Amino acid sequence: MAMISVRNLPDEVRRALRLRASQHGQSTEAEVREILADAVTPETRILMGDALAALGREIGLKNENFEVLDEVKDKLPAEPLGFE
Repeated sequence: MAMISVRNLPDEVRRALRLRASQHGQSTEAEVREILADAVTPETRILMGDALAALGREIGLKNENFEVLDEVKDKLPAEPLGFE
């Protein structure tokens, strides 16, 4: 894991961080990690599976639409790619 140092941190900020950490029952370092993680994590993170499921519902896909794929799917194992 990476380490960072924060220089010239005002005393009142350091005190506020220590107080906040104690209110949350954790170390100042853990509190700072949590604050930084919250700051850089998007609030509305789109998960690929959720997005695809929503798209399928939007266009009206049903399980029956995929049954035909089982019928035509090639049953032979895939051959590895050759780079000769």
